[in-house]
Amino acid sequence: MEELVAKIKGEFEAFAKDADLQTEKGNKAAGTRARKASLDLEKLLKEFRKVSLSESKK
Repeated sequence: MEELVAKIKGEFEAFAKDADLQTEKGNKAAGTRARKASLDLEKLLKEFRKVSLSESKK
């Protein structure tokens, strides 16, 4: 579970960096990277939810 949380943190940092570049400087490539990171985050957060529920049932 700790490894999953570390992945989520890393992916969110990448998303935040690229989203800031897009909004502040209008960097279109950064927007594309931010959208990809958001999809990856979605998958990781769904996995976290599954793991968290199974841990809480123990």
